[in-house]
Amino acid sequence: MDEARRVIVTGAVQGVGFRAWARDTAEELGLTGWVRNCPDGTVETHIEGSGHALSQMMERLNAGPPSGRVEHISAEAAEPSKQDEFEIRG
Repeated sequence: MDEARRVIVTGAVQGVGFRAWARDTAEELGLTGWVRNCPDGTVETHIEGSGHALSQMMERLNAGPPSGRVEHISAEAAEPSKQDEFEIRG
């Protein structure tokens, strides 16, 4: 059974390729959902998939891409939206 999480990432996470890295990482782990930049400088993502893959994604989001600097992530359970892919949103 798939689970979903809404995750907010703070730090130097905009303008460093974070969204493309998150998409590539999610696809590698077999996750679906989306990622977007927020006006306050954070990045928000909605990830869906198996519990194990979600745990792996959370670990990777906490580390972030080499070009960024993650200060904090917060996550909460979300309702699965049954998306077919992982997309970058505006």
